[in-house]
Amino acid sequence: MPTSVEALKTLKLSSADSVEGCLDCLLKALAHNNVETSEKIQEMGVLAMMPALLSAQNSCTPKVANIIAEVAKNEFMRSPCVEAGLIPPLVQLLNCKDQEILLQTGRALGNICYDSQSSKEQFASTNIAEELVRLFRKQVEHEKREMIFEVLAPLAENDVIKLQLVDAGLVECLLEVVAQTVDSDRDEDVAQLKTASDLMVLLLLGDESMQKLFEGGKGSVFQRVLSWVPSNNHQLQLAGALAIANFARNDGNCIHMVDTGIVQKLLELLDRHVEEGNVTVQHAALSALRNLAIPVVNKSKMLLAGVSDVVLKFLKSEMPPVQFKLLGTLRMLIDTQADAAEQLGTNAKLVERLVEWCEAKDHAGVMGESNRLLSALIRHSKSKDVVQTVIQGGGVKHLVTMATSEHMIMQNEALVALGLIAALNLDCAEKDFVAANLVQVLHKLLKDEHSAPSLHYNSMILICSIMGSEPLHKEVQSLAFIDVVSSLRSHENKTVAHQASLTEQRLTAQS
Repeated sequence: MPTSVEALKTLKLSSADSVEGCLDCLLKALAHNNVETSEKIQEMGVLAMMPALLSAQNSCTPKVANIIAEVAKNEFMRSPCVEAGLIPPLVQLLNCKDQEILLQTGRALGNICYDSQSSKEQFASTNIAEELVRLFRKQVEHEKREMIFEVLAPLAENDVIKLQLVDAGLVECLLEVVAQTVDSDRDEDVAQLKTASDLMVLLLLGDESMQKLFEGGKGSVFQRVLSWVPSNNHQLQLAGALAIANFARNDGNCIHMVDTGIVQKLLELLDRHVEEGNVTVQHAALSALRNLAIPVVNKSKMLLAGVSDVVLKFLKSEMPPVQFKLLGTLRMLIDTQADAAEQLGTNAKLVERLVEWCEAKDHAGVMGESNRLLSALIRHSKSKDVVQTVIQGGGVKHLVTMATSEHMIMQNEALVALGLIAALNLDCAEKDFVAANLVQVLHKLLKDEHSAPSLHYNSMILICSIMGSEPLHKEVQSLAFIDVVSSLRSHENKTVAHQASLTEQRLTAQS
C-alpha cells in the first residue's frame, strides 16, 4: 500500500481518470494512521482541492466526503475544513438522492462542527442554518431527515446559530414533526419525535432564541410546547417540562408562567409519576418548579398551590438526580417564607431523610443540597420547634461539618443556622456541639486570615451564643480565643472590627 505521503502526492499530480484510485489510497492511509495522514493533507493543501471534487458530483463524491469526515475526526482539522470552503458544497450534497453520498456528507458536516466552539463560530458566518432548514422542509424520507438532524444537533449548541435556526423557521418544522409522529408506534417515528423534541429544547437553551419564542408568554410556540405537558407521551412530557424549565430563566417569564397556571400542570404531571414513575420526567418537572420558585412573588403562590406537598411525595426516591432537584425546589420555596419553613422544618420524616442524605458521600450534589436545606429550615423559620426537630434528628453535626465547606456561602449558611440553634435551644444542642468539635472549627475559621469577613463575623456571633454552656465555655478558654479575637479588632472591615471588640468584652467578662 502506498504511504500517505505518496498517496497525497499522487492526488496532487493525478489526472482526472486516476482521481478515484488516489482517493482510495488516501482512505487506506487514513484508516492506517488518521492523525499523521490528516497532518499531511493539511500541510500539502489538499483540502483546497476538495470543493471542486465535491461539486463535480460523480462516483468520487462519496469518497471525497468520506475523507473529509475522517480528517474532521481530529479537532485540529475542523477549522481548516471550514476555511477551505467545504461547508457550502457539503450542504448542497444534502439534496442528493444517493444514500452513500448522504451518509458520508452527514458524517462530514457532523464531524466538522462536533465539539468545537471555533468551528461552530465559523459555521455561524455561513448560511448553513437557512440551507439546512430549507432542505429539511423538502424532505419526507426518514433517513434524510435523520441525517439533517445529526448535523443540526451539534450546530444548535452555538447560541448564534440557535437564533439563526429559529429565524429560519426550524421550530415550525420541529412542531410539524411532533404532530406527525406523536400518535405513531413505528420505531422511526418514535425516533423522530425524540430527536425533534430534544432539538426544540436545545434551541431554548439560548437566551435570545428562548426569549424570541416566549414572546411575552403569548407566543404560539410557547403555547404548543405547554400542551405537551399533559400529553400521554413520556417523551413529550419530558420535553414540555424541560422547555418550561428553560423558559423559566428570568424573573419576568417565571412570574408570567406562575400567574397563568403552569404550576398546576406540572403538579398534575408529577402526580402521574409518583409510583414507579419516569425518572427523567420527575427530574425535568422538579427542575421547572425549582426555577419558577426563584422570584420572591412566586413563592407564596406556589406554596398555596400545594407544591411542597407534591414534592414531598418524592422523598422516598432513591434516584440522586431526583433527590437533588427535590431538595433545590424545597429550598427555593421556603426562602423568606417563615411559615412554610416552620411547617417543613417540624416534619420529622423530612428532617430524618435530610440527615440521611447529608451522609451521601457518593453524591456530592445531594449531600450539599441536604445540608443547605437543613440550614434554610432553621434560618427562615427562626423557630424553636424546628431547632428541636433538627437536634432530635441528628442534624447538628452535619451543620458543623458544613461550616468547614469549601464554599463560603455554605459556610455562612451553616454558621447562621448554628447561631440560631445556640440562641434558641443551647441546652439541647450542647452535647452535639461538643461531639462535633464546634469550638475547634470556630477557632480555625477565626485564625485563618484568608477567611472572608462574613465568616469571621458569623463565627464571633456564634462564640458569644455558646458562652452560656459550661463545657463549651471551657473549650473556648482552653483555646485562648481572646488572642485571636483581639487581633481582629484591627480588621479592615469595620463590622468585623466592631464585633471583635464586643466579642473580646464578652470573653473577658466571662473568663
